[in-house]
Amino acid sequence: MGEDETSVRVDSWIWAVRLAKTRSAAATACRGGHVRVNGERVKPAANVRPGDEVRLRQAGRERIVVVRHLLRKRVGAPVAAEAYVDNSPPPPPREEVPVIAVRDRGAGRPTKRDRRETERLRGAMGLAPRRGNGGRSAGDARGEED
Repeated sequence: MGEDETSVRVDSWIWAVRLAKTRSAAATACRGGHVRVNGERVKPAANVRPGDEVRLRQAGRERIVVVRHLLRKRVGAPVAAEAYVDNSPPPPPREEVPVIAVRDRGAGRPTKRDRRETERLRGAMGLAPRRGNGGRSAGDARGEED
């Protein structure tokens, strides 16, 4: 069977242009129906040609790229970025990660005053205060009676 110089396997191309970390991950995405070429679901062995539109769903985001150059081997990121035109919508804004209170090593357990300050800060940041058992014994916290 002769090698077609005008096309490349879709799983190999996705891996070569760094849209997937491994070729097997690219093949798995194809088998799972997460890759479409020109609007049609494809198998890993399907071919892509310059001008084809490749849609890849990964991590809850859809990447839409148009093939500009064919690559068979994985290349550096700057070269890979030139092999396609990225028409993907911008990623959704990342939610701000709340700052976690960090205590100095060896500072011991927090005092009641430290705990109240932490709860006050968590409330100011819109986070729910930590739920404890409110000083009750474990049996009381579960609703058990003596």
